[in-house]
Amino acid sequence: MKILLTGSKGFLGSHLVKKLTAHQVYCIDRSDGQDLLTCDLNYDVDLVIHLAGESGIAKSLDHPELYWENNVIATKRLFDHFKGTRIMYASSSTAKEPNRNPYAMTKYTLERLAPQTSTGLRFCTIYSNSQQRPNMFVPRLLRKEIQYIHTNHKRDFIHIDDVCSAITFLMNRDARGVYDIGTGISTPLKQITDFFDIECEEKIGGENERLCNKADISKLTDLGWTPQINLFEYLKSQKDLTL
Repeated sequence: MKILLTGSKGFLGSHLVKKLTAHQVYCIDRSDGQDLLTCDLNYDVDLVIHLAGESGIAKSLDHPELYWENNVIATKRLFDHFKGTRIMYASSSTAKEPNRNPYAMTKYTLERLAPQTSTGLRFCTIYSNSQQRPNMFVPRLLRKEIQYIHTNHKRDFIHIDDVCSAITFLMNRDARGVYDIGTGISTPLKQITDFFDIECEEKIGGENERLCNKADISKLTDLGWTPQINLFEYLKSQKDLTL
């Protein structure tokens, strides 16, 4: 299969490209000077996996126009150019409550602009201790550098390998519409810091984020896919490595 992968050098893209070695993969990434708003899209491919875009809620509050351009305008350009090609695109669990922040609104908008033949990947909280941005929750947790947590927040943490597994599973099926990509288990942040015996400031999270982002993975499990990596087993294995 010939695949165009956008965001190929990002956290998810850099892991996924290693799983696609049986295919001919063309890569687009902003770090290589390939801006999706202007770059050449003349690729003859069977599938587009679109992972590029702006991520993170906090930054979107200060720069909503940046998120609109890179998440909506750029993706619309892909949708228009590859009208006859299947597209799998990155959405987010935040799209379920789009009024909370500009990031969520861009993902909600994409789900409504997407062609009916496309596959939306509504990611929950992806984690790993490899190549993830050092300021993300799990890497900071493993370094015991958690300064505070929101005690009213629960998160569906899914390991990067399970995310790649879900993507490759769906790309080989006629899966249309939007799919939640998570474990179906939502864990309070305090339960995780208690597991690590980490003392930190406890706060109540504001209205800009969802309180719980638990995935409904029934559509995936009905097809035969299940996540394989348990959050606490993974954290314990990483914790033991640091002892």
